[in-house]
Amino acid sequence: MTSTSSARVTQRPSGLTIVSTEMPHANSIAIGIWVSAGSRDETDQEHGIAHMLEHMAFKGTQRRDAETIARQVEDIGGFINAHTSREETAYYIRLLPDHLDFALDLLVDILTSSTLPDTEIAREKGVIIQEIGQANDTPDDIVFDLFQGLCFPGHSAGRPILGTTESVTGFGRGDLSGFMDRYYGTSNMIISAAGQIHHEALLDRVDAIESSLTRKVSKPERMAPTWPQQIGKRQEVLVRDLEQTHVVFGWPAFSWSDPDRWPLLALSILYGGGMSSRLFQEVREKRGLCYSVFSFGQMLSDHGVFGVYAGTDAHDANELIRVACGELASLSKNTLEEELARAKAQMRSSLLMGGESVMRVCEKMPRQWIQYGELKDTASQLSAIDDIDVGAIEKVANRLITGDPVLAAIGDKRAKTLMTADAMADLLK
Repeated sequence: MTSTSSARVTQRPSGLTIVSTEMPHANSIAIGIWVSAGSRDETDQEHGIAHMLEHMAFKGTQRRDAETIARQVEDIGGFINAHTSREETAYYIRLLPDHLDFALDLLVDILTSSTLPDTEIAREKGVIIQEIGQANDTPDDIVFDLFQGLCFPGHSAGRPILGTTESVTGFGRGDLSGFMDRYYGTSNMIISAAGQIHHEALLDRVDAIESSLTRKVSKPERMAPTWPQQIGKRQEVLVRDLEQTHVVFGWPAFSWSDPDRWPLLALSILYGGGMSSRLFQEVREKRGLCYSVFSFGQMLSDHGVFGVYAGTDAHDANELIRVACGELASLSKNTLEEELARAKAQMRSSLLMGGESVMRVCEKMPRQWIQYGELKDTASQLSAIDDIDVGAIEKVANRLITGDPVLAAIGDKRAKTLMTADAMADLLK
């Protein structure tokens, strides 16, 4: 058993990991089960199945139908939800401490005894197809899917998490149970809890349910995606009758285990993370080229992406891209101490404020365990932020701009006049 500050970790012989943080001033608890398998662990024939399985978990078990699950949670004033990402699927409940036993019983029930009834599968296919349709009606959703596909062509990391209408339509009970049987077992699971809870009391309760989760499963076998190198394969423009052109462009970044992960987070904040950032000030405030613009960094277990999103008039899109590239190039050799100090202040406040939320603490612990094999205490994270200097920012900016850029856009026919990704690369030389 190990611990960092108030966070505690216990690893069981079954492979199950239990993490918790006691928050004495909280009036509630958040508890969930994180499964270290997500959309990138699907085969080509399973595209979208991790997300559909997340939906189906609430549609009935051997002891509870879908209505009973919803009613029992809300009868005690609780909130239940789940999410699917590229490398994890999580199921979690927030409720009052008196109901911990119920929470664990329900979570185990939906992850081990889901009946996956055909009527619910058919109904939920319709719901997910509506969700896909809604995303396809939303330009800023479409453009991110286009961008992801360009960055990682032919790889599961480049596919939309929701799947497609065609792939979802084809799923049956055997497909869903097959994915669950392959990955949903203790060696791929973390039970995480935060709030008004004692670690020893949690362990006592896990004793009663652990055997239900214990089964032989596979560890996800992952191959890192390859960034596209070919000229002409790094850009896609989708023509739609829209008022704005939505554009996302970016560069290959690195994984969460990279030593430059903290400077990358700081770079994203000072470059395009807030109203004082370079992008907001230069693109929106000084030039009026758009309403919305921001940068983002996505780090996964073996790869990463750094990019920029903006919604702009087609006539202004090329100028926006030129300014954005110019500011990133400037950061590679001319980062200011004052803007870095501002970014670090935002990082510190986000870290400390997040520590006041039982749900955010509950979510943070399993991710840290998956990413680093340990829980990071607040002091060590604050120290890592303090250690970021101008040289680290400039180093990361240089690492980014030496990569081949990728550009995706959706807009009316004028979007076809956007500069090429190779022209973007020339701006950064």
